[in-house]
Amino acid sequence: MDRGKKLTNFYGNKNNKIYMDLKDIVRENALRYLPAKSLFRCFGVCRDWKHLISTPFFAHNQSNSFHSVSGFFYQSQAGLPSFMSLDPVAYGVPDPSLKFLPEPVDIRSSCNGLLCCQGRTGYKAYYICNPVTKQWKKLPKPDADHGSDPAVVLVFEPSLLNFTADYKLVCAFPSELDGYEFEIYSSEKRSWIISREICFSERKVMPKSGIHVNGTVYWQTMGFGITAFDLNSERFQLLDSAVGTLGMRNGKLCSAYVHAQNLVVNMLSNTHSNTMQMNSHAKMWEEMQPKIHVDISLPASSNNNASGRYGYGHGGVVFIGGDVLLLSNGNKFYSYEMKKRASKDLGELDIDTKAGIVGYVNSLVEL
Repeated sequence: MDRGKKLTNFYGNKNNKIYMDLKDIVRENALRYLPAKSLFRCFGVCRDWKHLISTPFFAHNQSNSFHSVSGFFYQSQAGLPSFMSLDPVAYGVPDPSLKFLPEPVDIRSSCNGLLCCQGRTGYKAYYICNPVTKQWKKLPKPDADHGSDPAVVLVFEPSLLNFTADYKLVCAFPSELDGYEFEIYSSEKRSWIISREICFSERKVMPKSGIHVNGTVYWQTMGFGITAFDLNSERFQLLDSAVGTLGMRNGKLCSAYVHAQNLVVNMLSNTHSNTMQMNSHAKMWEEMQPKIHVDISLPASSNNNASGRYGYGHGGVVFIGGDVLLLSNGNKFYSYEMKKRASKDLGELDIDTKAGIVGYVNSLVEL
């Protein structure tokens, strides 16, 4: 029986987001998760999108939302920087040779969209740049002598609270006291500081092996070991190393290599296992199970090659970050996605074997 009551509106008013056009939904909820090159292609969609993507606020949101490994910077045989993209349609930079910098440079380190390079003239200054926006900053001269092949690691973690990049550059350099010291550049303080901590060890730090994980910088050393430096406490620790190339997976330090076409990944689980009581079952490294079969013919691993950043890697692994690996067989390179268990042939590249290969995130981060 109709009592004359009005129908209840269960759907809310038309200002609700469920009534937004598809282009507005994409603009508000999806654009910031795209890589920089894809975003520049979106300029042609409409004037509104172009204006949005060009704002510093959007660049800030994108740098906090997009963290996927997009490709790798490396040094060519001609000495010029170059870029190897995992997907040339989606990822890229306008000037892979970095000619926008004031002098020729060597690539040293990369972190979340920022690239650290070192000049080849004068006192060989460090430059921090974003290859997408071509923004760069020249760092002041360090107080210490970092040597001809410095063991530097760039540390940058995007923060919602900081609209400009707050980064650090950490270098482990040989001490006159038969060990290693640590010099740190802070963009916040705009200066270098030499830590009071001295690592007394005969182990030689391998320059291109450094990686930052959760506030600690790790370097592989000759003799199958790892030097760890905590940035908060400024204390070092010597760790036993697992076989393979150092990287980060699920927010933890890991090492990876390929043996008999099986990918072996060990995760750092307990840095204090060597101080445990006798007969303790605590292990410093835990092997990821099950092993993943890699359908690529790669060179056999060798315990004599502890670092994947020298030459072309340990057991074929050059880089591991998240679910992405870079594998090599001579000058031929492959990418491998662990989740999809899929490989991609990246082709044969003219790479300087003495130079490093660093992972890169296609970010709009502002300097």
